[in-house]
Amino acid sequence: MSPQFAAAVSEHPLITHAIGEVVGQVLDTVGEAPDLAVVFVTTPNVGAIEDICAAVRELLMPGVLVGVSAASVIGNQREVEDAAAVSLWAGRVDGAKGVRLDGHRSPDGWTISGLPAQTTTGTLVLLADPFSFPADGLLEHLAEHAPDLAVIGGLASASATPGGNRLVLDDQIHSGGAVGVLLPQGAVRTLVSQGCRPVGEPFTVTGAQQNLITELGGRPSLERLEEMIAAADDDTRALLQQGLHIGIVVDEQQLDFRRGDFLIRAVTGVDRASGAVAVGQAVAVGQTVQFQVRDAATADEDLRELLQGKAAAAGLVFTCTGRGTRLFDERDHDAALIYESLGSVPVAGFFCAGEIGPVGARNHLHGFTASMVLFD
Repeated sequence: MSPQFAAAVSEHPLITHAIGEVVGQVLDTVGEAPDLAVVFVTTPNVGAIEDICAAVRELLMPGVLVGVSAASVIGNQREVEDAAAVSLWAGRVDGAKGVRLDGHRSPDGWTISGLPAQTTTGTLVLLADPFSFPADGLLEHLAEHAPDLAVIGGLASASATPGGNRLVLDDQIHSGGAVGVLLPQGAVRTLVSQGCRPVGEPFTVTGAQQNLITELGGRPSLERLEEMIAAADDDTRALLQQGLHIGIVVDEQQLDFRRGDFLIRAVTGVDRASGAVAVGQAVAVGQTVQFQVRDAATADEDLRELLQGKAAAAGLVFTCTGRGTRLFDERDHDAALIYESLGSVPVAGFFCAGEIGPVGARNHLHGFTASMVLFD
């Protein structure tokens, strides 16, 4: 039986050669007409994305083609950062269905169109433009109307200005909105590595206003933070100066909380007058939180632990633009670790301007994570 999945990446400076390399390798492995193909194109090649996708459709003939432009891409064990590259992934996945989503702003907020009716289960692999599509609004809508639908993916990162990104669905190239593929229940599994470790002690939120935490455990939040910093060792204190995060417990029924039990959000500021700490998400009185730090060693350990004992036939990876060589000393860290941990199976993906994936029972928009969808 021939392999069901394939992935290839090319850095060839001539786009025609790059297209030939990735399409040829994928064709040699899975043959024509896979159910799904996903293409990732870096910024220098965005101008050729129509030619790239036309060649993929003509030569590979996938049932569904989706794609996105990105600052950097992943192909098997390699990460091509801030350079010209094309990464192509394809597989035989029964029931894959392409979707095109649009966000429409009104005085009452955002409305989202394009999600098929009766979509309540399975997995939505979502590729979205950060300037024109409210990914967080979609996730809020689905939390209410389709809580059993998992969403995994990321935000396009090829351009830092509106209109500069490209999204692909079959023979259409879009500069805004979102595209994706719906996969049936049980076809895939999702993983999200947030790469943080808790410091100090967990506290119950005893005072909060939206994203301002005014009290932790009956005392001003800033006092709790200052006590934690004073008690930290030198290494942890150095990490705290680089960036502070907070973890919000996702399952309050647990008695003990470990790494992986939190939804990680950035600490965005403090108010010394009131003693409040501002964080990147609304927090409610009664929730449990704990301060967190992130560094290369913790991110490596978290990803390794998450992948330990996992098996898959292929994977798609959505990692943050703040990872790669911006976080790790060596190149190809996430790609090589995932590729090796899963047993050298076909892997592809891109560096995102925001990653999407479930933590606990809800889908969330993240930063600095490595989110994955694993195909069995």
